[in-house]
Amino acid sequence: MAGIADELVERTARFVREQVIPLEQDARWGAHGPSSELVEELRAAARRAGLVAPHLAQEDRPALSMRDMAEVFRAAGYSPLGPVALNIAAPDEGNMHLLERVANDEQKAQLLGPLASGEARSVFLMTEPDNGAGSDPSLLRTRAEPVQGGWRITGRKWLITGAVGARFAIIMATTEAGATMFLSKMERPEIVIERVLDTLDSALPGGHAVVSLHDLYIADSDVLGEVGQGLRYAQVRLAPARLTHCMRWTGAARRAHDVAARYACERMAFGKQLIDHEGVGFMLADNLIDLKSAELLTDWCADILDAGGRGSQESSMAKVAVSEALYRVADRCVQILGGLGVTRDTIVERVFRELRAFRIYDGPSEVHRWSIANKIKRDVAAGG
Repeated sequence: MAGIADELVERTARFVREQVIPLEQDARWGAHGPSSELVEELRAAARRAGLVAPHLAQEDRPALSMRDMAEVFRAAGYSPLGPVALNIAAPDEGNMHLLERVANDEQKAQLLGPLASGEARSVFLMTEPDNGAGSDPSLLRTRAEPVQGGWRITGRKWLITGAVGARFAIIMATTEAGATMFLSKMERPEIVIERVLDTLDSALPGGHAVVSLHDLYIADSDVLGEVGQGLRYAQVRLAPARLTHCMRWTGAARRAHDVAARYACERMAFGKQLIDHEGVGFMLADNLIDLKSAELLTDWCADILDAGGRGSQESSMAKVAVSEALYRVADRCVQILGGLGVTRDTIVERVFRELRAFRIYDGPSEVHRWSIANKIKRDVAAGG
């Protein structure tokens, strides 16, 4: 697969450079993400280039390994719009992974095909306001009550990425047997998008919304997997999803570094190029150290997942270290650019905002550290 992956990386990098980056100043990329029209334009271009969902199995090859995905996703992430164009952005990429492993054949035929082709978008309704589930899934408040032939779901979700314009939802709700995942079309009167939140980041279509579920009927045939196994299935999704976030945003941080490095080599101050001032040159050197560390840690975790490991602790370690390293890179780039860095005349300001949000999404650093510490405590107690 190495040769195939190398060719994909090269094609992806060229596509992003030639067809995606020129659209970054498009007015259709607003505060709540790229518009549906812009998303379709990007994906149409990716289809012509044969690059939609390149990580999935194709007629001429199997699905990419996580390690090969890392290379392709980093190339796509060189523009924040790149993963959207290639249909490898959250939450759809993670939902594809979940459906592939948990959905039955009928559910796959109905949902996975349109999702993988980029014709449909999806949402994952897990996080809740009002002291509900967030980093602690045991606080899940959305309730599914059994009724004749199915379930009635009532609850409220928030920070739901991509709700506006999504075709279907994976809904996490609690039952007497435990947390359970359900499938539903989004265009139903019982599902109400209350508002789209104004957030720091803006790379994903549909933004992040507050969604209410009012006595939503779900047939038994639309239960995803088994009743009561929702938290187990969430782990199927979460470890790879954390890692693909690391892949995509490493590409974006590399882009910010490249912009800052060019600026530092062109800008003169106090009689010499900025890069020749140690305060600037050392920041760029630290960027390369952080970028390489992020890449190696991501690849290490990818190898574990490729070998069949769960990767729960390893993905937590990667998520913390990579998100914080990439944020440092973006922060230094803003500083190197000075006044230009806080404007939107370059991509650096937007990457900075996206990477600050990344330190919270898919679990804040503190929760991952707490989880790792608990594993240390268990190992010590067991004599490890």
